[in-house]
Parts: sequence; C-alpha cells; structure tokens
Amino acid sequence: MGPRAFGSANGMSGSLCQTQSKAMSSRIAGFCCVRCGANYPTDIEIDSKGCPSCQLSAPANLQPVYKQSRSSGQPQRHDPQGSLWRHASSLPCTFEDAVSLGEGDTPLLQAPTIGQALGVPNLFIKDEGRNPTWSHKDRFSTVAVSVARNQGARVIATASSGNAGASLAAYAARAGLECIVATFAGTAGPMLSQIRKYGAVVLPLVNKMDRWALLAEAASRLGWFVTSPCHSPVVGSHPIGIEGYKTMAYEIVEQSNGEVPDWCVMPVCYGDALSGLWLGFKELFALGHIDRLPKLVAAEVHGSLSDALARGVDRLDEQEMLFETLAVSIGTPRSTYQALKALRESSGRAVPVNNDSLLDLQKQLARSEGIFAELASVTPFAAIHELRKQEVISANDRVVAVVTASGLKDLDRSPDASETHQTFQTIEDAWQSLSSRQNMLG
Repeated sequence: MGPRAFGSANGMSGSLCQTQSKAMSSRIAGFCCVRCGANYPTDIEIDSKGCPSCQLSAPANLQPVYKQSRSSGQPQRHDPQGSLWRHASSLPCTFEDAVSLGEGDTPLLQAPTIGQALGVPNLFIKDEGRNPTWSHKDRFSTVAVSVARNQGARVIATASSGNAGASLAAYAARAGLECIVATFAGTAGPMLSQIRKYGAVVLPLVNKMDRWALLAEAASRLGWFVTSPCHSPVVGSHPIGIEGYKTMAYEIVEQSNGEVPDWCVMPVCYGDALSGLWLGFKELFALGHIDRLPKLVAAEVHGSLSDALARGVDRLDEQEMLFETLAVSIGTPRSTYQALKALRESSGRAVPVNNDSLLDLQKQLARSEGIFAELASVTPFAAIHELRKQEVISANDRVVAVVTASGLKDLDRSPDASETHQTFQTIEDAWQSLSSRQNMLG
C-alpha cells in the first residue's frame, strides 16, 4: 500500500509539519535549538533535520519555547484518570484537549535485592512498563497525538522497531486518526502483533533507511504528521512529543518526597527520553522545587555517546555494529546531540552494554523484584554494575534505574533454554516433581 492511499490532513499537500503552522498551541511562542540556541517561529518546518543553522556542523533538535513561565512539576488540577496530564500547565496542550489513556504516574519502587547484588543498596526502579501500552513511549505519544489532532491531522506516522509504533497506534486509535508504522525485518513479533491490533498499517521494509524515505515523501506530499526521525544524521523525534518525557522527572521527585537521586540511569537510543528527563529536572531546579540536579547515565549498545564524550566533540560518529544486539529497541549505531548534551550538562556517563548479561539480568530482576523488563530495559542494571566496579557510583548513592518497557514486548527474543514445560498426568506426578524443591514443601 503506497502513500497515495492516505490523504493529507486537510486535502492539500504539504511539508512534514504543514499542520504546524495552522494552530500551534497558544502556549508555544516558537522553537529554539538545543545546541546553538537559535530561535525560530512556530511555523518553522519541523522536518526531522533539526536546527537549520546546525545542520552542517552538528545536527541538533529543536525544543518548544513557552510564552509564559510555568510552575513545572506542580500538579495544577485533579485528573480522574491519574495521568501525566495533571501536569498539563507544563505541556504544549491543554488538559481539555488531551488524548489520554491514563499514562504516567508509574511506580517508583525500591529494589533492595538486585540493588544489593549490584553493590547499590539504595536502588529504585521507575517502572515505565506500567503505562497503557507497556512502555515509556506513551508519554511521548499522548502529547504528540494530542497536538496533531488539535492541528487537524488525520494521518500520523512513525518509523519504529516496536515500542514507539505500538504506542502511537494506540493513541491514534483513541484519537480517531489513521496510523502508519514503517518498520524493518527482525522487529520483535509481539510488538508487531500489538501494533496491528490497534488498527495501524504496518509497513515492514528490508532496507531500514527506506522507512525514512517513505515517511519523508508522505509528509511532503500528503501532510502526514510524522513523529519519528526520517532524515540522517538523526536529531531525535518530534520536539512536541519529547515534552511528555519531562513528567518522568516530576514524578521521580514527587515520589521521593522532594529528594533528588544522585544518578538516573536509562536505556538510550536517540536520546528523546533522556533529554526530556533532563529538561524536566532542569525546570524543577530553575523554579526552586529542587536544590540540586542528578547525574544521568545512558546505557547504550554501540557506543556513539561514549565515543563523543571521550573525544570531547559535538558531532557523533556512526559506530561499527560489531554484534547483533538483543536490546533491539536501542540498537542504533549513532545517538544524537540532544542525548550528548544532557550527559555533559549533568556530568553524566555513557556505558556501552553488550549481550553477555542481558538474559541473566532480565531473569534476576524478575525473580528478585517481580519486574519483568524488556531486554533493552535491563541495560541500565548492566551499566550500574559497570560504574559501580569503576567506583564512579558509590555504595551510598541513591540511584534510579528507568525500566522503559515490559518484557512482554520481546518474549520471542528472551527464551530460556533451561526451562521445561512438563505436563503431569496425575497429582502424584506433580507431587513427585515438587519433591526436588524442598523449599516449596515446608
């Protein structure tokens, strides 16, 4: 099915953000570059190329500039759904115009058992797998889809390996919008099934880069509202949606009774969530709601952020992909300037993580803390372990690991060869099997 099958939002062709110039939220005064600080009007074409001034040097994303100062992080009204939209005064869209499935307000759980094993007893887990589509992407999608619908979009699209596509498909369904998800061969099967169940059109392409070309053409010719990157080098996803990730910082501080963690560790692909998390902490600090800022850690796969930090450069180089990662959600060979900036500003670190311990950590987390995480979502624990060995993280530090998605997302990538699924013919057979497990028999 080609892009001609789906009409533009208003019956005319247009750029990626043709609708951006129509009815940008009255809260937004314009956009600014996260790297050079250049300011742009609300009708700038947000085409995933980022700041026009930085494109040739170090491509960088934009971020919204609000017209009025806001009391960021302080809930402004009661939300009967218990969603992140109680922070609507700090977001680009009003509470009344929000497309919500009850996202946000995910638990912050103390994790003493795995924390002790990692040498960090004061470990907490922000479990984003509790969101409506079981990943942190719902914070992005609720904001992006709300603004897209308010601006008159009828087709919303993304290039996704799974979580972003599933999330966008759910919120598009909620909003009554068509959704297109361009993906690639090898995407986890459960995620593709989830996307299709929400009614989205899935377009798997052999060449991963063809996804971007398809979306860029559809945006230009048909006015689709594209939320993901569709140009290289990547600068990150749509800046409006990234605002939703700020609410993770608000919640972490609120759930910690105002205490700020020493470290926040999360899986990083293009750095949308990392940069949004950092923006949230900075807003809280600027408004005096917290008296210090945490350090951030990016658990990555192929090491582009580690390389850029080590060399002290702004432009990230594409890294050689020396192995096929199990953490498919973050398997990019190059991250973004927005992630690099967040790490530098926070005096943070980037830690490359290979496949060696992921399956064991996934099992350990599930069996010791009752949290079944996607393989990409256990990379923070591998990063914590490494930084603890290096004594970068101390034994007394308060550490928050962000588990970004549920392990149900990639069940086909995490089989346990040691598990047997025996069926018992009689009760006696079942008792006989249990006899080897003395701890279960009292």
